[in-house]
Amino acid sequence: MNMPLESTALAFQFPLADGVETHRVFNQASACTGHNAFTGDVALRELVARHASWSIPDATAVGALAGNEEVQDLARLANEHSPQLRTHDRFGNRLDWVEFHPAWHQLMALGFAHGVPSLAWTTNEPSGHLARAVLSYLWNQVENGTGCPTGMAYAACAGFAGRSEFAMWREKTLSGRYDPRRLPLPQKTGAVIGYAMTEKQGGSDLRQTQTTATFVGTENGARIYNVTGHKWFFSVPTSDGFYTLAQTNSGVSCLFVPRFLPDGSANRVAVQRLKDKCGNRSNASSEVEFNKTWAMLVGEEGRGIREILSHAHLTRLDFAVGSAGLMRQALTLAINHASTRDGFGRRMADLPMQTNVLADLALESEAAMLSAMRVARATDSMESNERERLLARVATPVVKYWNCQRATYFVYEALQVHGGNGFIMENPIARLYREAPLNSIWEGTTNMMCMDVVRALGREKGSLEVFLDEVSQPGVANAAYAKFIAGLRDDLSAGAVDEGNSRAIVTRMALALQASEMLRHSDGAVAQRFVESRLGGRHAGVMGTLVAGADLRGIVARADVTEAAQSASI
Repeated sequence: MNMPLESTALAFQFPLADGVETHRVFNQASACTGHNAFTGDVALRELVARHASWSIPDATAVGALAGNEEVQDLARLANEHSPQLRTHDRFGNRLDWVEFHPAWHQLMALGFAHGVPSLAWTTNEPSGHLARAVLSYLWNQVENGTGCPTGMAYAACAGFAGRSEFAMWREKTLSGRYDPRRLPLPQKTGAVIGYAMTEKQGGSDLRQTQTTATFVGTENGARIYNVTGHKWFFSVPTSDGFYTLAQTNSGVSCLFVPRFLPDGSANRVAVQRLKDKCGNRSNASSEVEFNKTWAMLVGEEGRGIREILSHAHLTRLDFAVGSAGLMRQALTLAINHASTRDGFGRRMADLPMQTNVLADLALESEAAMLSAMRVARATDSMESNERERLLARVATPVVKYWNCQRATYFVYEALQVHGGNGFIMENPIARLYREAPLNSIWEGTTNMMCMDVVRALGREKGSLEVFLDEVSQPGVANAAYAKFIAGLRDDLSAGAVDEGNSRAIVTRMALALQASEMLRHSDGAVAQRFVESRLGGRHAGVMGTLVAGADLRGIVARADVTEAAQSASI
């Protein structure tokens, strides 16, 4: 029997029962806002007070952005609304431009204005790279996609330094005034810099570069080339200028490609398509075609790889710092969720197994931060102290490898704290989960970093002794530490490390450096927990497998930015 259509709706109506609220929201975690990621971070705050106290106001200002509800909403919007490529305008003229959501530009303006790319170069203080690393660590708790152009601008200034033909580029990059307009450099208040090195046939082996460059003359003291080729990854394609590599008569050379020519016309930079990336959605990465593109030589012809690697030290440092910052944000989100939601009749953070997980995450996060900041401190002294130069040469790839390697697993565990809520893209932890693998891939994969450590130990005389001295200085902290360092010393002193075993040895180097920094800078009981779990063989390699103890709640409370902020006395 067919029921009339107008009767169907009546047939499926349910009577309303007085007092029944089927959609009343309760026992949902509170939003993770209202905190200061610097003043609430006990370990970071103490480190800065000890080594770069002059930068506390800068760090406090950026830390406030990380906990600001409106700024966090900008991060959400920038990632939900992906960049759009505009190859041509409506009249058929080439644009080769990318349109971003306004939130991206607002975030970029905040980052540049607060010195995230520039502080190391604009301060007269001796600890500029450390202070700038702190800002980057905090900025990676704001939004990660914009961390790419801030990091590239930071590294690019090393290439501009001391070269008169790049004086305006350096000035504009360090101006602190983000300017998204598509204009020649002299008409802009600030500059954004990109890099384009990877090609289709391979990313890590830069000697296989197929792009070519032909010398055409000299202009205003700069050697000018025409560049022709294709780049497989072209980061931030709206940048005002780009470092790239090309084959010249003398071999692979480093060149700088401005978006506009000296006469104000557009350079031949043809953006082919945008990459549809797993994460890092707010940021545009592209492929680009150069066709007799105007470029300036940077450094000496034929020594482009050496030139670009002088910048790479800084980008690798920034990735190590950035991954530590990403881990810290994931930890903050996990503690907030577990502290503001109940489960099985108790606050989730008080459930013994959950407490163990959060405490374990807190140990890992603090060690990642301290090891990255140790590299930043060494970078500050590279030009004046040979020991610190050698330490930076070895420790940079060690920490870049380990922090980036651990970030993915770390965020996975933080996501598990959230349960199903964490797997929904509305939740910021889901965005971090998609973001976390990126830093291990860019600027040198895990294998490349381990190979670089082995290369440094073999080629840099004294680097082995400096590293072993660094990790041995805390002395015999306990039996586990002494045994671990003795074993590492024996293995490293035995001679060349086999490439096939390099991951194993570099992992132990990373843990040794983290442990030495925890023993120097962390709370004594917290440091001992790290040493016993990571070096003493009492940890299963899975978060939440610490030996149970009453102190675990204290470790979690120490890492809680909302609790710590209330007692901060800076």
